[in-house]
Amino acid sequence: MANFTLQRGNTPLLISLPHDGSAIPAAVAARMRPSARRSPDTDWHVGRLYGPLAQRLGASLLRPLNSRYVIDLNRPADGHALYPGQSETGLVPTIGFDGEPLYLDHAEPDAIEVQQRIAEFWQPYHQALAQELARLCAEHGRAVLWEGHSIRSRVPMLFEGRLPDFNLGTASGASCGAALQDALQACLMSQSRYSFTLNGRFKGGYITRHYGKPDSGVQAVQLELVQLNYMDEASFDYDTARAVAVQELIAHLLQITLR
Repeated sequence: MANFTLQRGNTPLLISLPHDGSAIPAAVAARMRPSARRSPDTDWHVGRLYGPLAQRLGASLLRPLNSRYVIDLNRPADGHALYPGQSETGLVPTIGFDGEPLYLDHAEPDAIEVQQRIAEFWQPYHQALAQELARLCAEHGRAVLWEGHSIRSRVPMLFEGRLPDFNLGTASGASCGAALQDALQACLMSQSRYSFTLNGRFKGGYITRHYGKPDSGVQAVQLELVQLNYMDEASFDYDTARAVAVQELIAHLLQITLR
């Protein structure tokens, strides 16, 4: 049984949501602290935000079923740091965004288990991602990979203060062409409802950096959303009324990638 779902579209856009899943296998959850079994650091409801947009725009949509606590699909398989010198949770996290342990004492996964999770969860997702990008490039001559993420507005372990509402990352301009980056930035500048930043705390994770190769026809962009604009950060409940405006702005950004 696949640990992800892939809906294939008919335009040169692939939306990847690597932290959308929240499921934790029973054998893993049994070794976790009760607070971790809820998978609080999930990118809650990004599938609900992006699903209708993917269908409307004819985009492909790739979503995992399992939590980032099982394995972080947006980290390199060799486990090296994405942001050297800054706090982060790693390939197979043992602490959450609050800095607290995820596992019961002496129950953390060992090196063998980490390799098993890479083989079972990480490799199939990345194989599907690479194959879909190759298909889109073959059919359209180009592809845009859009990495959809979200996070609580305040996570002291990762950053000071409150994050901007929309955080665009292009690996400091390396993962997409200047024209696309400028157009996306101009779109965000044209509105005043939400704050935004470009290549701030979140410059793009492993997927954006690894697959974004503009010279080879694949551009990649990451968008990290602040969750309070479309959900309740304490209960994780989706706020349909507030989400409408967020979804509308995301739609404008995605439409730019198809020009």
